[in-house]
Order: sequence, then C-alpha cells, then structure tokens
Amino acid sequence: MIYKIRVVLDTKEDVIRTLLVDSKSTLEDFHKLIAEVFGFNGQEMASFFRADDEWNQGEEIPLCSMDDAPDALCMATTTLEQNIEDPEEKLIYLYDYMNMWTFYCELIEVTKTTFSAIPNLVLSIGETPDQAPEKEFVAEKSKDSFDLDDDDFDNDYDEFSDFENLDDIDLDKY
Repeated sequence: MIYKIRVVLDTKEDVIRTLLVDSKSTLEDFHKLIAEVFGFNGQEMASFFRADDEWNQGEEIPLCSMDDAPDALCMATTTLEQNIEDPEEKLIYLYDYMNMWTFYCELIEVTKTTFSAIPNLVLSIGETPDQAPEKEFVAEKSKDSFDLDDDDFDNDYDEFSDFENLDDIDLDKY
C-alpha cells in the first residue's frame, strides 16, 4: 500500500510537506525522510508518538530503544502500517530534543497503486525556520495536599513552632 501522509511543522507560519511512502517502510526510514524534506541532517535524537484524534500524545516509539527487552519499540523495527492504517490516523514526531522540533503527521490517503518513485515529496508549502519555535510547557495548577498557603502551613504545623535548635531535642525519646 502507498500512504499519502501530511506532515505539518508546529510553527506560526504554515510549513507543510505531503509525502508518498510505502506502508511497509520503517519509522526510521520515515524519520530520515521527514528530516530530509524539512532540511535537517537527520543526526539528532527523535521519537514518534502515537496520537489520538485530538493530537494527545500516546505511546513513544524512540529512534533507539533504551530498553533491553527483545520486544521493545524502536523506529528500526516498527513500520508505518503497524502504527497508522486508516485515513486520519495520526503520529506526532519530535526531532532534536534540544530544540524540540515538533511535527504532526496525518495519514490522508491510502492507495493500492504503486508509484515508481517512492518515497516522493508531492507537496511543499512554506520554509523551515532557522530556529525551532520556543515551546512553553504549562501545567494546570491543582489544589492538593501539597498546595498550602502560609496560613495553612502555620495552622497545620504549630506544634513545631517551639523548635529552635537541634540540641533542644531529647534524642533518648527516639
């Protein structure tokens, strides 16, 4: 099968590449292709992540597995068709952990027709910026037992207010 996959770089400007690839290609081959069509050398660490319909990041498939298990996931032993097989299925691709280049990969078409030139870049929109866009990771603040304001701290820990020096503790009690 031939997959038509749209790869979108996460930037303010549109930077999109549409690729035709063999469904039996490994994710390592796909990683090298993405790096090439976006102008990278492909020598940085990278990972694919399975994604749901809302682009929520799922299971990681790293370039090199750090797990010693024989069935550990890595790009060299995992194919595209093992991860996406129906149109609109998605992968997130993270290239260069120091710069966090992030790409959204979506399968847009599956055909049985064979093309002589596979892989093939069929659409290129926009230019890859010189630097990766800055990422801001913000977690929602939740109220839990560790979120104490000053009043809570003073009220909950009054029993320790008499402590001034380690020498004041009677160690024979313990």
